[in-house]
Amino acid sequence: MAARRLLIRGRVQGVGFRDALCSEARRLGVLGWVRNRRDGSVEALLSGSPEAVAALTSWARRGPPAAQVRSVAVEELPEPEPVPRGFERLPSA
Repeated sequence: MAARRLLIRGRVQGVGFRDALCSEARRLGVLGWVRNRRDGSVEALLSGSPEAVAALTSWARRGPPAAQVRSVAVEELPEPEPVPRGFERLPSA
């Protein structure tokens, strides 16, 4: 299992980024969550096979059509944190 925390910056709120990321995560079989941050970024925790996590990380660099991703900070996590059984959209933090 691979685990990563992503911090996505740019025009990523108000463009359907979280819902699109949830859909893509479910399609790939990645577990975790996504939420808006008060600073205008989007944060996500991904856990799954190395290939699926890499594919979702790559997707996050583009996002949905209306998004304009400026940067994605990727933190490799040594061990997967406790994650939900699926992929959730959490309240803003």
